[in-house]
Amino acid sequence: MNKAAMSAFRKPAAQSGFTLIELIVVIVILGILAATALPRFTNLAGDARAASIAAARGAMSSAASLAHGQVLINPAIVVSNAMTMEGVSVAMANGYPSASGIAAAAGLNAADYAILPAGTNAGTNNPAVGTGEVVIQPKSIAGTATGLKCYVKYTEAGANAAPTFTNAPPVADCQ
Repeated sequence: MNKAAMSAFRKPAAQSGFTLIELIVVIVILGILAATALPRFTNLAGDARAASIAAARGAMSSAASLAHGQVLINPAIVVSNAMTMEGVSVAMANGYPSASGIAAAAGLNAADYAILPAGTNAGTNNPAVGTGEVVIQPKSIAGTATGLKCYVKYTEAGANAAPTFTNAPPVADCQ
């Protein structure tokens, strides 16, 4: 076959890849997008802490309700002032978990939360905790100025009254 005739039918090879200008434009566009998106991601820590406190409050509320339901079914628990929830001994007060027992009943542990017991004095970096109360803070801010605002407080049940939860911090308080 005639090689000269074959080469006449071939198309010239197309250029492949990107030019330097195209690559620079793409890098500049990515830089602009990163600069506008980065500030939105830096504030996610406060959102996470506020969500963590809301989850802790919900866990304590559920645990208190479950424990009280058990007391209504079995009044002997009131006499013993203790019960077992999921293999954990929980101290009781007035038919609900006591301040010393609510964290265990709710499954909150010291690895994730700072648990300030009753009688903790107010300091520059933590709220006051009175008798019959417990404060739960995210571990990441315990002992910091943010810990003064980002916490939930459980107050034991009184006679014929349910326990109370105070301080549902907004995201701004947990930044």
